[in-house]
Amino acid sequence: MFRKVLIANRGEIALRVHRACHEMGIQTVAVHSTADASAMHVRLADEAICIGPPPASDSYLNIPNIIAAAEIAQADAIHPGYGFLSENARFAEIVEEHRIAWIGPSPQHIRTMGDKVEAKRTAGALGLPLVPGSDGAVETVDDARKVAEEFGYPVLVKAAAGGGGRGMKVVENAAMLEGAFRQARAEAKAAFGHDAVYIEKYLQNPRHIEFQIFGDGKGQAIHLGERDCSLQRRHQKVLEEAPSPVLSAAERARMGGICARAMADMHYRGAGTIEFLWEKGEFYFIEMNTRLQVEHPVTEMLTGLDLVKEQLRVAAGLPLSRTQDEVELKGHAIEVRINAEDPESFAPWPGLVQEFHAAGGPGVRIDSALYDGYRVPPTYDSLIAKLIVHADNRPDAIARLKRALEEMVVGGIRTTIPLHQRLMTEADFQSGDYSIKWLEALLARKN
Repeated sequence: MFRKVLIANRGEIALRVHRACHEMGIQTVAVHSTADASAMHVRLADEAICIGPPPASDSYLNIPNIIAAAEIAQADAIHPGYGFLSENARFAEIVEEHRIAWIGPSPQHIRTMGDKVEAKRTAGALGLPLVPGSDGAVETVDDARKVAEEFGYPVLVKAAAGGGGRGMKVVENAAMLEGAFRQARAEAKAAFGHDAVYIEKYLQNPRHIEFQIFGDGKGQAIHLGERDCSLQRRHQKVLEEAPSPVLSAAERARMGGICARAMADMHYRGAGTIEFLWEKGEFYFIEMNTRLQVEHPVTEMLTGLDLVKEQLRVAAGLPLSRTQDEVELKGHAIEVRINAEDPESFAPWPGLVQEFHAAGGPGVRIDSALYDGYRVPPTYDSLIAKLIVHADNRPDAIARLKRALEEMVVGGIRTTIPLHQRLMTEADFQSGDYSIKWLEALLARKN
């Protein structure tokens, strides 16, 4: 097992990795920008090294500085968390070139699944069901018209690289196609430095369902069930739950088995998430994330498996700690993402946290790096906490989440806690009858 792990991230995920390492007897090295000098992960790590000024490009995305920090600290492994450099294949290669263990999938798998066109080809070859669409990138407007006419409108023009809704345009009819195609390419170029786009059939009212998988890199892989991530705003997840309210045990076993076999065939190493759109009983592959997900605690609550510890085990060359037959999903879990944002306008709201009280009690977990007196910087993502609950069934989990949201206090800044409290009272959410379009329709209706 590793002696010392450098955590190439910040905030709650850096703290999450630190905790897993310390429970396994592994020392940690925190890297931080000058804006994060007083952050909790910096305070708790065994060592801390400043890697640059506040802009992420000068610090958390600064590969030479991170590698230098690892060499100075004599770390024998790097954990990238999520975001930042976690899906940067070149960073993974550089880490391994410096004879430092990379706690993640192979650089080749990161590169393959990070390009959405190549990921789709690979997924199809592995037997995963695909959304009907173009066979690779679409180069011209005329080619785009041919694809759209073949599959029928509406269609979705999507950037081949990146995500988060950038470089993505819904095209309702032929008159809209040329403008949307050019806009998507321009956005993709600006956001990801690569203007390739592809076209898919646009599903009218799907859910977003993803499967958590783990591979040992040697031909063994398991799945840990699904998460329903359909509550989204501007293609960003707001709430995640498991199991999905719409899947049967048979569907779960069938699709989970398909995903696990595909990852075994790839010789995939470490944690990964295969994401699907689901509509009328059918699954359609959309992408794979070759890293730990923000919503991984939902799966941990259901399975009792520490996914970060499992990442560390696999990266160290150890076998998976469970076989598929030993994976048992118990009860129901829900996670809400609490952001430093106005709950109505969603404008960022950085500032001084004057009071912080974490919810507690049975079946309640808080993943956060907040503390009284912490100043939320304006420089980074607005996620400040994740509130996760677990109960024997979905109605009890909703009741527990309502109670926990009432207890949670973040004073001095605005947060999205009131939004989640409102969601808990909605009949559609309580019944599980929602899709990826539901939340934005609700907000448009009530704002």
